[in-house]
Amino acid sequence: MPKRYPEQFKRDVVAVARRGGLSIAEVAVDFSVAQETVRRWVRQG
Repeated sequence: MPKRYPEQFKRDVVAVARRGGLSIAEVAVDFSVAQETVRRWVRQG
């Protein structure tokens, strides 16, 4: 079963990714989340 993340955590990750200072890969590493997960959250949010 996939790991569940709190909604606030997801919003924080998406906010950092959309700010544009870091690549999706860098955001994923910083938050210890898979790159594809970050991409999905950004698309959904």
